[in-house]
Amino acid sequence: MTTKVGPKGQVVIPKPLRDRLGISPGDEVVFWLEDDDLRLKRATPSRSLRGRFRHSTMTDELEAEHRRELQDESL
Repeated sequence: MTTKVGPKGQVVIPKPLRDRLGISPGDEVVFWLEDDDLRLKRATPSRSLRGRFRHSTMTDELEAEHRRELQDESL
């Protein structure tokens, strides 16, 4: 599947892919680079809560855990 990048850098995720990934309007997605590929997935609940508890050390721990999960998935 292909799509075009709009003038503001926006792309539309094709509906079959949104359905398969469980992405709905308003959901947050996470982007990362893997070699020369841009990858994305629906944000986990801990990722979508980022910033709401900015003064909590638990936020830092959750972010570190999420980064480890992303690295493990990319291997």
